[in-house]
Amino acid sequence: MEKDTTDIVGFHAHVYFDAATREVAARVREGLGARFNVKLGRWFDQPIGPHPQGMYQVAFLPNQFDKVVPWLMLNRQGLDILVHPETGDDLTDHTDRALWLGNKLDLNIGFLRQITTT
Repeated sequence: MEKDTTDIVGFHAHVYFDAATREVAARVREGLGARFNVKLGRWFDQPIGPHPQGMYQVAFLPNQFDKVVPWLMLNRQGLDILVHPETGDDLTDHTDRALWLGNKLDLNIGFLRQITTT
């Protein structure tokens, strides 16, 4: 069944980093905050939820996709970034509907399945 893009209420970009790349992630975050009206989430230095390493989340509206994602493509500075829609289906949004910049990391899909069934 075909889905309509109006089902997308927003997007998340998860910017992944480790101890060696945290400063780089801070520069990317600063650039995002300076250029776009996005919601910058908390820093998580350890894996959380389905995310396999430290990250912060960037939330933005559908009408910002064509500006935010190209900027990330050109300015990610080697970081791996997951971009996904928000449709209310966390499992599918993080997997089948996901866009990766850099390397595709192995998410903890079991975590997403657990919250989908509860």
